[in-house]
Amino acid sequence: MQIARLRTFSGKVETHQQNVLKTAHHETNVCQYEKGRPFDTIPGPKGVPVFGTLFQYTRGPYSIDTYPNALVDRYYRYGPIFKETIAAKTRVHIFDPEEIKKLYATEENPHIPPLLETVKMYRKYRDMSPGLGNVNGEEWYRLRSSVQKLMMQPVSTVKFLPMVNEVVADFIKRMYKIRASTGEINNFNFELSKFIYESSTYTCFEKRQQILDDEKGSHTDKLLACNRTMLELSTKLKFQLPFFKYISTPTWRKLVASEDFFYRFGLTLVDETVVKMNELAESGDLKNGQYEFLSYLLGRRELSYKDVSILTLSMFNDGLSTTSPSLVWQLYCISRHPEKQEKLYEEVKDLSGKSEPISAQTLTRLPYLKACVKEGFRLFPIAPDVTREPTKDTVISGYQIPKGTYLSLNNNLLLRLPEYFAEPNAYKPERWIRGDSTDSIHPYVVLPFGHGTRMCVGRRFAEQEIYVMLIKLLQHFKIEWNSCEEMGRKFRTLFTPSTEAKFKFIPRE
Repeated sequence: MQIARLRTFSGKVETHQQNVLKTAHHETNVCQYEKGRPFDTIPGPKGVPVFGTLFQYTRGPYSIDTYPNALVDRYYRYGPIFKETIAAKTRVHIFDPEEIKKLYATEENPHIPPLLETVKMYRKYRDMSPGLGNVNGEEWYRLRSSVQKLMMQPVSTVKFLPMVNEVVADFIKRMYKIRASTGEINNFNFELSKFIYESSTYTCFEKRQQILDDEKGSHTDKLLACNRTMLELSTKLKFQLPFFKYISTPTWRKLVASEDFFYRFGLTLVDETVVKMNELAESGDLKNGQYEFLSYLLGRRELSYKDVSILTLSMFNDGLSTTSPSLVWQLYCISRHPEKQEKLYEEVKDLSGKSEPISAQTLTRLPYLKACVKEGFRLFPIAPDVTREPTKDTVISGYQIPKGTYLSLNNNLLLRLPEYFAEPNAYKPERWIRGDSTDSIHPYVVLPFGHGTRMCVGRRFAEQEIYVMLIKLLQHFKIEWNSCEEMGRKFRTLFTPSTEAKFKFIPRE
């Protein structure tokens, strides 16, 4: 009895001590916040009431396409922290990697605003699950923890490697088939998008869609066009006063039509696969390990069927918006630098026969390939920033930041600045190889998939597809850039290639 009382007393003391520490920590934070400079004193461009600087992007000197360039200009004018109001929404932009590091280090339960607010609105409008990127707090933790083992652990991701190998092999065969006598392939951006679509749906549904041979004007082309339209119109609405939230504007209706077309088809794929799984289970023909992706999600009690559907569809929807353009840029970088390409070819040429699959063990032994990919991500990041929404008042760079303020962590816009990289516009994979580089690179500058608990959940799937595709393309072809025009990027909330990919694929002996 005395021991029990002592334990109870000890527990009360411990709880009291924890409460004292929490109170002291809170009081310290409050004190620090009160010492910060007022939010209104954060520098930044002056706009007009409500509209802010909107007209600077719709009427000049900037444009929506080049919005990130404007942010870099403002960084040089106002410094590593500034605020800007566009169409009634104020954001604080942070360019200091040390401040970004501190913010990541102090995050306990990071909140992020939706990447595309229109997607969140649409899914609510159609009574869908919001998905991982549109929730925070306990709801986010419920979804994230349910897919963590399936999507974030290397041992789980490699289970789907045979599917990637199979689709890549078919893609290479198609390249030989459609390659012109000059070595060019028309509409190569479209061809790569079809690869991502085929690979992602094969992973999710374990059924080939057989769309690699589809041409322009096909159902597949319309589906891919809807994906582009969703990004384009969502970006357009970001640079308008938010009337679409209250009335059905023409732009909003076009966006809903594109979303409807895309999700109607995607949800049909989910439903048909689940019906097939149930039929096989009832007949006793469902094999162990079959339908790995969907079986795992359906087996999680905390996930509703709506959750499973959206998590699955996000696999290939997000891949079309991110992995596909990233592959275009990776190929662009190596095609413009033949000496780097040959060095990379020497690393990958003897990994396997041209027609043999790539193993998981092989992917762990490719330092130069991974350095090339990382350098490609440095020159062509997929997004200009990562966003955060503090859940409590905080101080950043000495300024008061009230909770709920939108923060843009603009580390991706530092990637071509001489303050952070020697020869910032040069393609130098060697800068990422220990012992070969003299560069001192801040660890919080190049984060292509984000950082911490809100890191991109599809990272390992994307990397796997990129590595296998690059290996096989290099084993089969020498790749040349066949245009006098340089490839840039356009802002569509994410980045997208500014021009069609003009490559020449010359078969290797």
